[in-house]
Amino acid sequence: MAPAVPSTTPAQTGTAGRNGWTVVLCWITVLLEGYDLVVLGAIIPTLLKTHHLGMTAADATTVATLSLVGVAIGAVCVGPLADRLGRRILLIGSVVLFSLFTLLVPLAGSVTMFAVLRLIAGVGLGACMPVSLTMMAEHMPAARRARASTLTMTGYHTGAVITSLLALQVTDNWQILFYVLGVVGLVVAAVQWFRLPESEAFVSAKGAADSPRVPFTELLKPAYLRAGIGIWVASFMGLLLVYGLNTWLPKLMNDAGYPVPTAVTQLLVLNFGGVVGLILGGFVADRRGIKGTTLCWFAVAVAMLAALSIKMDSDLLLDVVVFLTGVFVFSAQVLVYAYVTHYYPASVRGTALGSASGIGRIGSIVGPTITGALVAAGIGHPWGFYFFATVAVLGFLAVLTLPRGAEHTRVESAPAQAAEPAV
Repeated sequence: MAPAVPSTTPAQTGTAGRNGWTVVLCWITVLLEGYDLVVLGAIIPTLLKTHHLGMTAADATTVATLSLVGVAIGAVCVGPLADRLGRRILLIGSVVLFSLFTLLVPLAGSVTMFAVLRLIAGVGLGACMPVSLTMMAEHMPAARRARASTLTMTGYHTGAVITSLLALQVTDNWQILFYVLGVVGLVVAAVQWFRLPESEAFVSAKGAADSPRVPFTELLKPAYLRAGIGIWVASFMGLLLVYGLNTWLPKLMNDAGYPVPTAVTQLLVLNFGGVVGLILGGFVADRRGIKGTTLCWFAVAVAMLAALSIKMDSDLLLDVVVFLTGVFVFSAQVLVYAYVTHYYPASVRGTALGSASGIGRIGSIVGPTITGALVAAGIGHPWGFYFFATVAVLGFLAVLTLPRGAEHTRVESAPAQAAEPAV
């Protein structure tokens, strides 16, 4: 009797293992960015209370702003480099850069040096997310790319929760938070060096004679411009909401008359909703279409944000509304990234995703700034939520302009200068 043929070949097993490492390492990398998202906010009260380096509230605002500026620079610059040099080496280099400079932050001898170190660390950190999302998308079948993006981003909110819990434990020993982030980042980079494979889609696109590399200026040509403008605006509005809410939700809740413990708890409820929304959003988008799902998500976000402007007497009702706000607001932003991974070919995908992330990072700076001004003016509630609801409407309109169906028609082997796909 002939020997049975194994159901899984060694090559298939090897591919599965490579994909497994890609999923785990990209998820952990995004977790590190989520950790860093709230680390500064978690320690600012301690820095001001202890007058560390003579830091004032204005100094803390400058440090926070420069951190976000660094993230925006990294996100914009990494795309063309990733499409030229490869996803793997750029991701590893970015993790090493932000890890090293994060370790140096507690050693800063002045507020200026503290801010400079956060700026440089931000450059490395900003490069991590678009490259991670690109690699995840390119290691998944096209029919599962929405889930690839949203599941990867669950690491973002997981990292934010971990930082919050650690900050409660270390209290005045805030330096530990940076040492943990830096050391873990370097360990992750070492594992990536040995285990993270290069994206096969990038290798194929680079080696194909009929798929020349596309420069960033190609995104400004008619074939891509319509989608590009819609993506950039939607990304800007989406990250404005994410950072605006994560920064000011407790204060807005407190201004509305909720006690401080309730207001702070809502931040955890919001991010828990974000994790659930990311899982649900990717699942629905892969079955119903990314554009339609994103439109639905932004529309529900408008309703939830507007509802938060109303004082609620029921804690349960408040928890439900905040939870649903997290479900739809946070995943709407990531679904925009999922659209990018479907719409653009591999030769320019990294550049397109980096530009979307980089422009979105401008929104992450604008959101907390405008909301802070409303709070300072004494009108944070309800006008902060009116502002957020208006931003969600603009995000909805931006997604409405995106070409429908394009994400289902493009293939990896398509020429980089292909004509604009049919709508």
